[in-house]
Amino acid sequence: MVQYLREVGHDVVAVAEDMPQADDAVIRQQALVEERVVLTNDKDFGELAFRSGQAHRGVVLFRLRDESTENRLHMLRFLLEQYLDRLENHFVVVTENGVRIRPT
Repeated sequence: MVQYLREVGHDVVAVAEDMPQADDAVIRQQALVEERVVLTNDKDFGELAFRSGQAHRGVVLFRLRDESTENRLHMLRFLLEQYLDRLENHFVVVTENGVRIRPT
């Protein structure tokens, strides 16, 4: 996903590359400071961002049954084509059945 996002012109920071040992709170704070939307599979991160009400610039939680690279890219492309303008400052859950968007 990181490579695809970079190829289509998005400015991406990959946690695995830049801050591999960081915990969710540090990642959330860094994304907030840099005004970045976080894309994640980690439902604990979703909990931190949504239920606890901590500030963020946007969180997209992928909850996919099929975690294959092909399916993840398919869902990411769909998300960007249909909802790109609604990701910032929202909590978004992406499944094969649809996309739920909630303001924060």
